Amino acid sequence: MKYISRSGAMTIAVGAGLSLVVLPTGSASAAEDIHVGCNDIPGLVDAINQANTNGGRITLAPRCTYTLTTPENPDDGLPEITGDVAISGNGSTIRRAPDATESFRIFHVVSGGTLTLKSLTVSGGVSSDFGGGAANEQGTLNLNDTVFKDNFAVTGGGVSNDGGRLNVERTTFERNRAAGFGGGVLNTGDGTTTMKGGSLLKNRAVTSNGGGFENQLGTASLESVSVRGNTGIEGGGIRNVNASTLNLKSTTLRDNIAVRGAGLSNLTTTFGTATATLVDSLITHNTAITAGGGIDNQSGGQVTLTNTKVVGNIPDNCTPEGSVPGCTNPTATIDPPSTQGLQSDDDVKDPE
Repeated sequence: MKYISRSGAMTIAVGAGLSLVVLPTGSASAAEDIHVGCNDIPGLVDAINQANTNGGRITLAPRCTYTLTTPENPDDGLPEITGDVAISGNGSTIRRAPDATESFRIFHVVSGGTLTLKSLTVSGGVSSDFGGGAANEQGTLNLNDTVFKDNFAVTGGGVSNDGGRLNVERTTFERNRAAGFGGGVLNTGDGTTTMKGGSLLKNRAVTSNGGGFENQLGTASLESVSVRGNTGIEGGGIRNVNASTLNLKSTTLRDNIAVRGAGLSNLTTTFGTATATLVDSLITHNTAITAGGGIDNQSGGQVTLTNTKVVGNIPDNCTPEGSVPGCTNPTATIDPPSTQGLQSDDDVKDPE
């Protein structure tokens, strides 16, 4: 039996109690775990660099907070993911320090890289560009039992998936903010996102669209997801735009707020037809300031409802009238709420 412990630049290997050998860290095999002590940031950076080369599995200390005070490179708190890296958090958190003076996201997956996160919270990331918590550029990002909360970026406040694969299971995106598109998640550049279970909760696109989820020129499938309490100008819960494909199954859009398209905004542009298919889903109690409390289907977009209810939204369920087959509006007129509280000047400021 072998036990591998890494701290700093040395690896200690003990075999069957017979010998003690000090080896260079690079000599460990890809199948071995790399254990990182609580809040050992140099050890975490070293572990990621090793895993980029050897494909190692990184295990964090249980229920610990790892606080990043400075960026590892100009944009990222940790080394770019270029290899096959898996991090098991054991209920721990990796965060940008609240008093950090520099802006940086937490994770960045580049083309050809694969990052798998399990049982981990990622919080406090700040990007002056895209992906406050994590940016995935033509790589693969797998999230299992993970939480992204209180991250901020210009686009993709929680996660930005640009031309890559984002695979999400039982994961929560909560209170993330974008100055522009995609408060919780931005899926763009022919990216593919698959989300099963979990929630998009109280995210905001402060001055733009897709409070919970923005799907631009991408393909997104959400199954058994709760999309609740998100806010944006168009698409408080979800916006699907620019020849994108959106599939919702057993998913609920509830209590989202927008100027229009509070639950779902589906917008066809010159890039092509936006297509949304909803199966066994529910859109209810969403509030729009002007129109499309439940669904705003603009410019000839295609929305298909199968065993799906769009009910109880304010001021209407679907707009334009008749644009979503099977969706009807109440006959009584409901006055929309005022715009007060939707946003303020302070909302667009960097949280620093």
